[in-house]
Amino acid sequence: MVWKVYMHVTSMLFLGLSSIICWTVFLMSMSTGVVNMIEWELMSLNSLTVIFVLIFDWISMLFLSFVLLISSSVMYYSGSYMSEDKNFNRFMYLVLAFVFSMAMMVLSPNLISILLGWDGLGLVSYALVIFYQNEKSANAGMLTVLSNRVGDVAILLSIGLMMNLGSWNFVLYSYYISDSDWILLKFLVMLAAMTKSAQIPFSAWLPAAMAAPTPVSALVHSSTLVTAGVYLMIRFSSALENSKIQSLLLIISCLTMFMAGLGANFEYDLKKIIALSTLSQLGVMLSILALGYVDLSFFHLLSHALFKALLFMCAGVVIHSVGGYQDIRYMGCLIKFMPLSVAYMTVANLALCGFPFLAGFYSKDMILEVAFMSWINYIAFILYILATGLTVSYTMRLIFYSLSGEYNLSCMSNVSDEDNIMTNSMTLLGFSAIIMGAILSWLLFPEPYMICMSVFMKSSVLMICSVGALLGYMFNLLNVTYNLKSLMNYEFVVMSGSMWFMPFLSTKKISEVNLVNGIMSEKLMDKGWYEYLGGQGLYYLFTKLFMILNMLQMNSIKVFMKMFVVGMVIMLFTFM
Repeated sequence: MVWKVYMHVTSMLFLGLSSIICWTVFLMSMSTGVVNMIEWELMSLNSLTVIFVLIFDWISMLFLSFVLLISSSVMYYSGSYMSEDKNFNRFMYLVLAFVFSMAMMVLSPNLISILLGWDGLGLVSYALVIFYQNEKSANAGMLTVLSNRVGDVAILLSIGLMMNLGSWNFVLYSYYISDSDWILLKFLVMLAAMTKSAQIPFSAWLPAAMAAPTPVSALVHSSTLVTAGVYLMIRFSSALENSKIQSLLLIISCLTMFMAGLGANFEYDLKKIIALSTLSQLGVMLSILALGYVDLSFFHLLSHALFKALLFMCAGVVIHSVGGYQDIRYMGCLIKFMPLSVAYMTVANLALCGFPFLAGFYSKDMILEVAFMSWINYIAFILYILATGLTVSYTMRLIFYSLSGEYNLSCMSNVSDEDNIMTNSMTLLGFSAIIMGAILSWLLFPEPYMICMSVFMKSSVLMICSVGALLGYMFNLLNVTYNLKSLMNYEFVVMSGSMWFMPFLSTKKISEVNLVNGIMSEKLMDKGWYEYLGGQGLYYLFTKLFMILNMLQMNSIKVFMKMFVVGMVIMLFTFM
């Protein structure tokens, strides 16, 4: 019991101190412009050297400080949330391994050394998703790990292609990778980033990963697993300039952003709504990255990490208090019973919407204005507008159902803010979600962007958010009429709420096709032509050949006589 009490505290202190150290190194690197790299040569083959590399520049140090800060809050939060679990120690070790894998991935500018963190994230995430050991968790874990294996294979193929460059340090070589010679390498790296960041058509695993405990969700969806793909693309960004890959990445990320926002408006699971909001924000990051604004993508990555971790931690407090269920229709009027948690949750929700002067406002507002000012096509422009409105809509829907609506809890619920460990762990992230956006904007953008737009375009973001908030709240206030209208458009609602049938296509159909093809290939090939032309056929052929060789080596006069006669006949027919 003593170890249970102190493990979350020591983990929090260690990760918190590490975060402060990384923040200090970031400030020094930012002010001096110095980049430090550490290399270990593992082996050398001709002109190729396999090296383990760590890079300490302002990007890696800033991102790592945020990862460690959020991890320290989550570890302290887990001390109360997971205190009754019999596998508490195992959970804490797995989360620490998860943070270590993310640190290895952030600090590696080399495609070979990045595998330590990249594969570590996939493996530990599988162990955390199946933590509760039931059928649903096992299915979700399998979908997660198999979807991520596609990206792992893409990284391995990229390693093979980069051998032609003589080194795997993509940070140094990405400036010289042109479309004419390296288009396949760029596509493979983009594919790896798409699987890790759950872009279409690999989006199904992200809501499925909600089977993991809520502290893990707070970590995964804010600063670790899903952001690894975005971080990889930020490091590879110089190779994307003036590339054909940019337009493909733009349309995929915009579609993902729209699809996730639409799906969240029809979802009733609290954690899945927040997971779909993460998916939508990942689409925002990758879309602005595809337009060439890498610094804005990184800025939104950092500010989003703070309020999304806070949002998941608040959701965990709510789920813990109401008895373990997650359906928002069975909540309501929580503001009277949990004022502090609801205040933090409202701050996180408003930051997600881009409410003025919160963390999300500085990055999201600038991203939308720069996107509207850029040379983008009408499809991407419309998807940006719709996704922004839908984000505010599902946020207001969530606030209505869980925080401010009618009281729908059971009479046995004991809803309160009495758990000091959970509420204290959210305090730091709550203040960060308010002030950190401004601090980051001052640090990362000492010279402001020049935004040149008409008054209508400048105010369009505010109008979109206002319309989205009004529709999201009013539709759900009139929930009887809204539900009847949903039944009238049943096919559209089912398609939108199920992420355009992506979970169905990613699991059931692929399994059925693979099983049918496997049975057919076993009958026709493994037990058919493969046997005839493969093992059994070769065995029969070699047996006959060895019998002939054996007869020749026995010096039998009959064999030589037969060969002599056959030779004479051939010569006779030849000279005739």
